[in-house]
Amino acid sequence: MEVKKVMGLSPLFMTVFLYSYSTFMVIPAITDVTMSAICPGEDECSIAIYLTGIQQVLVGLGTLVMMPLIGNLSDKYGRKALLTIPMTLTIIPLAILAYDRTKNYFYAYYALRTLTSMLCEGSVQCLALAYVADNIPENRRTSAFGILSGITSTAFVAGNLSARFISTPLTFQVSAVGAMIATAYMRVFLPESIADVGVSALHSTKGDVNISLLEEDKTSVKIFKTMPSFDDSISLLRSSVTFWQTAIVAFLVSIGDVALGDSILYYLRSTFHFNKDQFADLMIICGVGGIISQMILMPMLAPVIAEEKLLSIGLFFACAHVPYAAAMFNVLSVFAQPALRSIASKQVGPHEQMIAFAQSTMIKAAPPGSSSKSSSNCDCVEP
Repeated sequence: MEVKKVMGLSPLFMTVFLYSYSTFMVIPAITDVTMSAICPGEDECSIAIYLTGIQQVLVGLGTLVMMPLIGNLSDKYGRKALLTIPMTLTIIPLAILAYDRTKNYFYAYYALRTLTSMLCEGSVQCLALAYVADNIPENRRTSAFGILSGITSTAFVAGNLSARFISTPLTFQVSAVGAMIATAYMRVFLPESIADVGVSALHSTKGDVNISLLEEDKTSVKIFKTMPSFDDSISLLRSSVTFWQTAIVAFLVSIGDVALGDSILYYLRSTFHFNKDQFADLMIICGVGGIISQMILMPMLAPVIAEEKLLSIGLFFACAHVPYAAAMFNVLSVFAQPALRSIASKQVGPHEQMIAFAQSTMIKAAPPGSSSKSSSNCDCVEP
C-alpha cells in the first residue's frame, strides 16, 4: 500500500524532474555569462559579486513576505494551482538569455530574475514537499522526502551533464523550452491536492469535494486577508519546541551553504580559471553522490534509523567543503535536508504543512542568509 502511494506521486516526481532539469542546467554557464557581460575578458569581477549579494538581500526580503501568502493560499486552493505561478514566471528570465547574452540583455535578465525570485523563490520545492505530505503518512515521509530530493539530484546531474556537452547559447535555449514543457506537463497530468484531502478524495464524482472546498473558500476568504501576520509566524515557530529547534538548525545550515555557494564559483574561476565545463564536472560529482544517498541509502536507512541520527550524520559530513575530493561526502551530507523536513512536517497538522515548509524557506532565505538560487542538495556547490 505504501509503495502504491509513493508511486502515485509519479506525476509530481516528473514535474519536479523537468522543472529542476531546466533550471539547474544553466548554473555552470551563468558565471561565464555574467563575467562576459559585466567584465569581459577578465577572470575577477567584484561588481558581479556585489550584484549577487544585492540580489540575495532583495530575494530574501521578498521571500519573507510572499512565502506565507503562497503557503496559506495553497492550503486553501490546492498545490497545483499555486505551482502554476512560479513555474510560469521561471520561463521569462530564461527566455531572455536564450535570445541574447550581451550586457543589456543580461541586466534585463538580472532585474527580472530578481523580481520573479522575490515573488516565488523556493515555492516550487515547498509546494512539492507539501504535496507529498498531503498524500503520505507521517511514518513514511522521510523516505518520500528522500526520494523527492533524489529526483532533484538526478535532474541536477542530468542538467549539468547536458550543459557539459552543449554550447552556452543552446544551454539557455534548451532550459527555456524545458521550463515550458515542465509547466505544460504539470497542468495536464498532475492531479490537484489540498491539505487534509489529498489526491484520492479529489477523484470523487465530478470532483465534488474539490469544487465544494474551493467555492466555500472563495466566498469566505479574501485574497489580501490570507497572509498570516508576523505574530502568526512566530506562533507557528513556538507551537513546538522540536519545530523551533529544527528551524534554528535550518537557519545555521543555510548560513554556511549560502556563504559558500554564492562565492565558490567566482573563486574557482579567478583562482583556477574554471569555465562552464569544469563547473559542470564538479557539480556532476556532487549530484551523483546525492542520487546514491537519496534514492538508495535514504529509503533503506530511514525506517530503521531515527531522523535525529540521520540529521546528525548529514550535518557532520556537510562540514567538509573541498572541491572534487570531499564532493563525494555529499553521499552522507544530503541526509540532513530530508530529515529536517520530516521532523518539521510531523510537528504541524495537515492544514499547516505548506506554511511549515514556507516558514523553513523564510528562515533560510531571510537576510543575512539569503539565496536566490534553488537548492540542489549538493553541498559542495549551492546553485
